[in-house]
Amino acid sequence: MTRFWVIGGNYADTNFDRIQGGGKEERIGPFSTYEAAKAAWQKRAWETVDQANARYRIEEEGGEICFWVVGGPYCDTTFSEPAPGGGEQWFGPFESYDEAKTAWSRHAWSTVDDAMCRYRIEKLHKGEHPKSGHPKAAKAHR
Repeated sequence: MTRFWVIGGNYADTNFDRIQGGGKEERIGPFSTYEAAKAAWQKRAWETVDQANARYRIEEEGGEICFWVVGGPYCDTTFSEPAPGGGEQWFGPFESYDEAKTAWSRHAWSTVDDAMCRYRIEKLHKGEHPKSGHPKAAKAHR
């Protein structure tokens, strides 16, 4: 049975890798549906909206999942269409969110001065391949 958790808290800084005071991340749940977890996530997100170091995410338990870092240069700042000749790049798969977050950070910081570049973390079930209408989107590497 798949269960969902809302995970996060107040972090030491905006790297979001250490909880303030050295504690553990909050785990709210479990929830039997994604919609229920999303409602709980939204409640926590709005309760902490004015706290720059607060962050929450939804994680799925019970399903075999992996994480990918996706992005690259885009045509404009809507980030909906990859730049000509590029296509989105997919890096991974990574076994954990933390592994993917480290890779995301590396790629995001390497393009921090390029307003047309953006990277995100995608979560897929193991064996599921990256999908996109762009020819280079399925090119996966670490």
